[in-house]
Amino acid sequence: MKAFNLFILYRLPLGILFLVGGVALGITIGWWEATIPLLIAVICIVTHFMFGPMRLVQEAVEAGDLDKAMGMMNKIAFPKLLYKPIRSVYYFMQSNMAMYNKDLDKAEATIRQSIASGSPMKEYEGMQYFQLGTIAYQKNDLKEADQNLKKAVRMGLPDKENTAAALLTLASICMSRRDFKTAKDYLRRAKAQKATTGQIVSQIKEMDKYLSRMPG
Repeated sequence: MKAFNLFILYRLPLGILFLVGGVALGITIGWWEATIPLLIAVICIVTHFMFGPMRLVQEAVEAGDLDKAMGMMNKIAFPKLLYKPIRSVYYFMQSNMAMYNKDLDKAEATIRQSIASGSPMKEYEGMQYFQLGTIAYQKNDLKEADQNLKKAVRMGLPDKENTAAALLTLASICMSRRDFKTAKDYLRRAKAQKATTGQIVSQIKEMDKYLSRMPG
């Protein structure tokens, strides 16, 4: 696994090295003999631009090393050359990083680029709209937040924690409109997810306490 990660990290210079070596071999000895190094060069260079170091980025994020993840992502000079599903993940992670740094404008721009690049799976598409809705909610654009969060829930989210979070945000939007009946319905659906994340459990308790005193 470590060897493969090293290959991902250095495949562009490796590809250039094989390209130079292959060309030199072709000129001095013969192009038939240069076929293998030239083929290796093409594979290294093409896969570098099509896939980038996204595997390493994901591993860094899972390990909680966001600085390393950001450094790896900054190595991608031409994101539009990435294979479409990989490009979608790239922009999604860019949006996550921007949200972490509280740069909501960049977070919104990059998640829209992720959506425009398509989605590798249905649940992931739901997460794209969940992200877009969350950004809109933080920017106090409640109409946009409401539309995108409803779309995310309708498309489906990959786990109960994210589904509960989306439903709680929709309940909060309804509360701001004093639509307590709909807010209670969203809260009921959020409870049904049986989320275990401390923050979500706490939000459910607080919202339940508040809405229990409201009509509807």
